[in-house]
Amino acid sequence: MSPKPKLLIRCAWAGSELSIRYHDEEWGVPVHDDRTLFEFLILEGAQAGLSWNTILNKRANYRAAFDNFDPQQVALYDRRKIQQLLRDPGIVRNRLKIDSAVVNAKIFLRVQEEFGSFDRYVWQFVGGKPKVKRSQTPRVQIRGLNHLLRLHAGSRHGERPRRRLLPLQTAICKSIQKVIHVGKGTSCTPTAVPQIPVAKRRHSLAPHVSAAKK
Repeated sequence: MSPKPKLLIRCAWAGSELSIRYHDEEWGVPVHDDRTLFEFLILEGAQAGLSWNTILNKRANYRAAFDNFDPQQVALYDRRKIQQLLRDPGIVRNRLKIDSAVVNAKIFLRVQEEFGSFDRYVWQFVGGKPKVKRSQTPRVQIRGLNHLLRLHAGSRHGERPRRRLLPLQTAICKSIQKVIHVGKGTSCTPTAVPQIPVAKRRHSLAPHVSAAKK
């Protein structure tokens, strides 16, 4: 007698066809491919202030617009290419988000050069293994990112007011939570932004994203 198939418990936020496929096939599944990790960095940066469903609906357009999420290509984008992206109705046409994607690609390549891969860099924070917590929304503390990720999105030195985050910091945190720190059966919040203690400041830069927006 064959065993009964496991019942899939689907979270309430997975309502559309794209979000259901994302929930069932990607959410909480460990990722070790650098290009996929870079894809999430771009998409998470674009999602700031918007719903994740909005970004899922534009995901194919982002893949086409950003050279299949190739960080080496994105890092070479010049002013002309950025203007082209700003005219693309298939993506979020926000200059700061597009600019940050280009700067983040350059930092991404630097991280790869220093650590061998971006995968190796992010997985070190959880000892190379997924961590599942069923009793509460999981979080991961990441220290020392601020000096490495001094990206500017309006400030020369990367010093930003509390509510205006460095895009790569926020995206890394959210992507880590999605592809490293969550397993099936955990608290059904599609994105729980981890906190980043910043040098010379005691408060956490990362705000909490409402699960209702997902």
